Amino acid sequence: MRVKAIVAYDGNFFEGFQKQTRTTKTITTSIETALKSLHIESPIIGSGRTDAGVHATGQVISFDLPHFWSDREKLLRELNRKLKHIEFKHISQASDDFHARFHAKRRIYRYVFKQKKPSIFEENYISYYPSFDPNRLCEVLKYFEGEHDFCFFYKSGSKIHTTIREIYSTSYKQRGEYHFIYFEANGFLRSQVRMMIEIVMLYADNKITMNELKDQIDAKERYCTNIAPAEGLYLARVIY
Repeated sequence: MRVKAIVAYDGNFFEGFQKQTRTTKTITTSIETALKSLHIESPIIGSGRTDAGVHATGQVISFDLPHFWSDREKLLRELNRKLKHIEFKHISQASDDFHARFHAKRRIYRYVFKQKKPSIFEENYISYYPSFDPNRLCEVLKYFEGEHDFCFFYKSGSKIHTTIREIYSTSYKQRGEYHFIYFEANGFLRSQVRMMIEIVMLYADNKITMNELKDQIDAKERYCTNIAPAEGLYLARVIY
């Protein structure tokens, strides 16, 4: 039986979502190890890969259950008992051909930061940008919307067919001393969100011009190769 699960995790304890040969400290390896301890041999498929240190509140995975695991609520409890820093929020039956990655239509990332330096209890979960103009931030976010070739907004190292992605919406919100930036798209390249955040914050802090930022979005010239800190980034939701 194919199932779809929504999981959350604390990225500080892992070297990213994808399984790696050099370490077992990945989300995939941790979940598959827990599944195998329950006699479930199926590999998992995620809706997308998050970098080391990046969190998730709504990652979606798919995998197959043997017939003797018909009680999904019990399975959820057992997995959460075995896993650390990863939480299964929901497990539901899916169609036999459901694929967590290929069937995903939209992905939403949330970035959280403060202007005041985060406390020691927040510093692993909230980023720090002390100086920026909210009006300039809102102004520049809209230029990312639509279909673009984001060849200047990703880190190499993974096989991709195209660097063209469509961003459906962007937004900025403030709640008290916390600031939130949202990107919703059909998909994202490796480290794309963090690269977009970094150049957006440079513009919001008057450190690059609008023409420079537009040139990078239009793949004419690269002005920023840095990436925003991982601790503020969350895979918030995946829409099917």
